[in-house]
Amino acid sequence: MATDLNVNPIVLQRADPCVLRHDGQYYFTGSYPLYDRIVLRRAARLDDLQSADEVTIWTKHESGPQSQLIWAPEIHRVGDAWYIYYAAAPNTDGTADAPGADETFNHRVFVLECTDDDPLTGTWVEKGQVNTGWESFALDATSFVHRGEQYLVWAQQDVAVKGHSNLYIARMENPWTLATDAVMLCKPEYDWEIVTFWVAEGPSVLIRDGKVFLTYSASGTGIEYAMGVLTADADADLLDPASWTKSPDPVFASDPEVGIYGPGHNSFTETADGQTVLVYHARTYTELVGDPLWEPNRQACAQILPFDADGNPVWGTPIPLTRPAPTSVDVLGLDGSF
Repeated sequence: MATDLNVNPIVLQRADPCVLRHDGQYYFTGSYPLYDRIVLRRAARLDDLQSADEVTIWTKHESGPQSQLIWAPEIHRVGDAWYIYYAAAPNTDGTADAPGADETFNHRVFVLECTDDDPLTGTWVEKGQVNTGWESFALDATSFVHRGEQYLVWAQQDVAVKGHSNLYIARMENPWTLATDAVMLCKPEYDWEIVTFWVAEGPSVLIRDGKVFLTYSASGTGIEYAMGVLTADADADLLDPASWTKSPDPVFASDPEVGIYGPGHNSFTETADGQTVLVYHARTYTELVGDPLWEPNRQACAQILPFDADGNPVWGTPIPLTRPAPTSVDVLGLDGSF
């Protein structure tokens, strides 16, 4: 069956990819390698996102809590408006008592809103920080609407729980305000979730055939990075941890046979003919030079996600690349041009 997805990666050097299909167009965002802005691009076909113009719709502040390490923006459509959820951290002045100077990340979750028809040319307004209930490292917010209610799922640290981040869910009063207390859905606990770092992050939600699938990524950002899944019945109380079943094993992981490593931080979209598409980032090599945070060669990839007769995803393994991908920052400019 012909689709609008025939080449991979769909966008080069963009980690934490988020793709939203709306009115026949694909909207793409992801972490910009300099972590200093939020960008959007749009195309009628997934294959054309790489060549689409990239527009900067927001840049980091000069100082304060949104002045460095802008991570993992996600674009969502709620009602008649566009929203982008993202994580940002304060800058430091190099002194021991400066925010963030203790060598730990100090991210919080923030929201942008655009009520114009076109999010690439429209005006984006800061709606501020999402109050998640307590102040600690928080990131990777995603949102979904189910049966008329909007929910937020995100990663956050609780110092009483071993590890760097757990996954939480809450119902929302509006797209920038929680209506309920945060509920922890999972924490890193299995061997595959605690390699290098104890992490559960990068959640994404897919609702299909009476089930809710909540994917997430775990461990460090190298070849150990992999995806897990929580599953709930669509009729269940999604704010009750007992409604969710967590897979003890990763569902999507590195595959040396095809040369794809560290797949994760996924999102979901669909083709024009209704097939579910799994979007994720991955690297094509294992030896990283320097700090992996600043290594830009996580490529935004996508592939059709099939389902079995019971309506469960057949996750499979990453597919080989069909488009050349850089293996060094010198090969490709950060603007995506050769």
